[in-house]
Amino acid sequence: MRRNDRRDLGLLLLRLGAGGALAAHGAQKLFGWFGGHGIEGTGQFMESVGYVPGKTSATAAGLAEAGGGTLLALGLATPAAGAAAAGAMAGAAAVHAPNGFFNQGGGYEYAATLGLTAAGLAITGPGRLSLDHLLGHAVNRGWMIPAAFAATAAGTAVVVGARARRLRKAKEGEQEALFEEEYME
Repeated sequence: MRRNDRRDLGLLLLRLGAGGALAAHGAQKLFGWFGGHGIEGTGQFMESVGYVPGKTSATAAGLAEAGGGTLLALGLATPAAGAAAAGAMAGAAAVHAPNGFFNQGGGYEYAATLGLTAAGLAITGPGRLSLDHLLGHAVNRGWMIPAAFAATAAGTAVVVGARARRLRKAKEGEQEALFEEEYME
């Protein structure tokens, strides 16, 4: 097997794995498939973690994951697909960041891995075993990479920043304990 063939096969496997996982997570949010909670349940969860309005947030996250994941798996519109998925995973990582890095403790490891894989694919491109290649890269031009990431970064910064402000404001009225309870006895 030639080096270019190996590269294209490797990119296909990365696209199918990451894209498939993202699409499945998006389908959980949008349709309640694969044990998910659909728009209603996901919307309630989104509100509980500071993404308001919840249904709109659930829809946006679900579309970015399902749409971006499906397009990544197909190798179609790879810059936009990868950037959208990476943006959704940045929002998920923000929720899990207080729990540390590792997924076993509820950390952001999984979201970061999917997001970085999606971003890497957006930058690298889908390879020759893709719809982008078949269509002459009509929706996979070099200028689309920075444009997709700029738009996604701006949108993600606004959404995650607004969430952070809401969470800070909610904590303003809370008073932390001056002493730990075990020392109070």
